[in-house]
Amino acid sequence: MNLAEGLMNKDKRAAARLITLIESNDTEAINTLSRLYKHTGGAHVIGITGPPGAGKSTLTDKLAKELRQIGKTVGIIAVDPTSPFTGGSILGDRVRMADLYTDAGVFIRSMGTRGHLGGLSKATLGAVKILDIYGFDYIFIETVGVGQSEVDIVKAADTVIMIMVPGLGDDIQAIKAGIMEIGDLFAINKSDREGADRTKVEIEMMLDYNHSDWRPPVLQIVATENKGVKELLEKIQFHREYLQSSNRLIERRRKNSEIEIIDLVQDSLMKRVLQKDNRTEIEKMAKEVALRKLDPYTVSEDLINKIINY
Repeated sequence: MNLAEGLMNKDKRAAARLITLIESNDTEAINTLSRLYKHTGGAHVIGITGPPGAGKSTLTDKLAKELRQIGKTVGIIAVDPTSPFTGGSILGDRVRMADLYTDAGVFIRSMGTRGHLGGLSKATLGAVKILDIYGFDYIFIETVGVGQSEVDIVKAADTVIMIMVPGLGDDIQAIKAGIMEIGDLFAINKSDREGADRTKVEIEMMLDYNHSDWRPPVLQIVATENKGVKELLEKIQFHREYLQSSNRLIERRRKNSEIEIIDLVQDSLMKRVLQKDNRTEIEKMAKEVALRKLDPYTVSEDLINKIINY
């Protein structure tokens, strides 16, 4: 059985192998995804993001268990910081979700960022497609701790859950406009702590500037005690129904596909630019630019034209 057949027959080993190959940008894996792409689109993809220490892994674990209780299958992609020694992911998430590994209806994969900014691994979108083709009902993507610019999750998910915690110490930093705009749902975790009510009010005030017809709900939860998790899952289902009934799901996926196509074109062009022959030519032209005999604008345009017409 080849990898494509294995994936279609719900073989977890085939899924794991394909994700490994996608991380390596393997041609076989890319061709397999290309052939099977028509089988994607069935899963609801949920992004879990928020600052470090907000409890993303714990909440993902609890939501997955709630879904399993109602018979839904779950794929989890946990994007971890990359080890500076091995280049692999630091598998903190696997410790928190250890008891899910024995569940046949759950697949968990940790992926290292490998220096890729945006809160996701470069191969995350490929991994999502693999789990979608496999047939999981829900796919969770847990990002690295989000910062001011790490908002790539919105390009990959149908529903984005922004996890906040009280007492971050810098309210303005916590509710940067760009971060606020990507959240479809807000979950204030560790709400048994002092300041949870204030955090909720601040988020609600920021959302007053949201002119969309979808007002993100703000829930207070305590994930470790499973408080508020069922209510959050209900809001996820409600958001999914909203997307489907308003045709926003198709539009959202169209926008994400457009971004993905552009990113793939950029990657392909960069590979051609950085080929050995071009690198040698670039080094020569860079010397001419440094000596002010050429300008970088003309050089870059000439290089692009050469690649396109090659």
